[in-house]
Amino acid sequence: MTIALNVTTRGRACPSGRRIAAWLAAACLIATGTAGWGPAALAQTGPVKPRLKVPPVYVSYTTRDGDTLYDIAGRYLADPADWALLSRLNHVPAPRRMSAGIVLRLPSDKLKQDPDSARVVATSGPVEHAFGNGPYLLLKTGETLAEGDRVRTGRNGFVTLELPDGSYVTIAQDGELDIEKLRRVVLTGAADRVFELRHGEVESQVTHATRGDDRFQIRSPSVVAGVRGTRFRVDYDGGTQTTAVAVIDGAVGVDPAAQRGQRAAPAPAPGVPLQASAQLLKASFGNVTRSGGAVGIPLELLPAPALAQPARVQDGKTVAFDIEPAAQAVGYRVQISRDADQLDLVRDLRVATPRADFGDLPDGTYFVRVASTDSHGLDGLPNVYAFERRQFGLDASASQRAGSRDYDFRWFVSHSKVPTSFRFVLAQTADLSHPVIDRTDLPGGELVVSDLPAGVYYWTIVAEQFENGRFYEKSSAVRSFTLAR
Repeated sequence: MTIALNVTTRGRACPSGRRIAAWLAAACLIATGTAGWGPAALAQTGPVKPRLKVPPVYVSYTTRDGDTLYDIAGRYLADPADWALLSRLNHVPAPRRMSAGIVLRLPSDKLKQDPDSARVVATSGPVEHAFGNGPYLLLKTGETLAEGDRVRTGRNGFVTLELPDGSYVTIAQDGELDIEKLRRVVLTGAADRVFELRHGEVESQVTHATRGDDRFQIRSPSVVAGVRGTRFRVDYDGGTQTTAVAVIDGAVGVDPAAQRGQRAAPAPAPGVPLQASAQLLKASFGNVTRSGGAVGIPLELLPAPALAQPARVQDGKTVAFDIEPAAQAVGYRVQISRDADQLDLVRDLRVATPRADFGDLPDGTYFVRVASTDSHGLDGLPNVYAFERRQFGLDASASQRAGSRDYDFRWFVSHSKVPTSFRFVLAQTADLSHPVIDRTDLPGGELVVSDLPAGVYYWTIVAEQFENGRFYEKSSAVRSFTLAR
């Protein structure tokens, strides 16, 4: 195809065709910003994809009596000088004082955002925080954090943050989390909350979003998990460079994270509704994604396992739980918290067998959460039980007095400052049914039994405590002795 050009330059002679061709080539280079334009370059880079122009997004503002563009720009735009933009956009003279009820358009990407803060509502064990590149300092309950803060936990270290809308973010032990964004749009009230998970696990309880442009995201080197009201976990393993996402309630959108050398997708401007995610994980599902790969396929979480004897008082030297073996489980995750919502965690243990022993724990009321772990490393749905920790030892002994048929029984409790009464049971069967002696409300730690007939006897001591409206008891092991004729 031949193109004819007829160019005049204010009466001057038209440049030669060769010079016009050079001008056109230079214009191409300037317009595209690309060197080496031509068939050879096209062969190397492939066809040029046209850039889609994103239409501008606006929010509405209804004027109040006496408003001016200066006032509106000062209150709601990041740059007060953008009153001129409002004037052009809405065809309103700048000095004019407007009456109430006029609907103006404000560009979403120009809206002012105020900083938000997160309150530390629970800490346990080693927890530290730093701002930017500053040094790490001890983090305590009651402190506040803001955008730019970094939090890390050590072994048996846990911390929970409360956001202004009532959402909670809990960082498990050996974790690192950065607060990338914590802001709120002044005009619309939309919240923008972005957290960068660098290591470990974070569990979030997010209140349901009331605005279409609210944003809550947990980002790891593998994925971006965005929600609008749910409870979910994100666990990043730097060793395997994989991220596991598990949804307990609600739904979570999962997208691949930007890879090295690629530009991350821009965040939506304030007021812009969030885009659909590459994958939507529903409740009771999870996935595992390797850094640099596609988002993992949805996997159904294992059902919640059950504890054996969950109501048993934990009165031994250690706090230990037996788990009913679950099908398809390759391990179990058991956590202890001071509250039923698991916001105030104190212990976190993974075991390969259906028994978890946490060692010593101070007396008190706790909640234990147990979940099965599948072959992909995903923790399944949890069961939560309340339990009492009351550590008091009960020691008992018996001996026959020399030269008599009398037996002397002694007992005492340790690790307890609560008033205790005792019950003594003696029978001739191991199940202690039909007792020969059953004495209650014994105040001391000694009892002498005389004139027993010959035979085999079984006995135990039961320690009984009543505190804060609750009754507790602990029995010694059933022991036996033989009384000869």
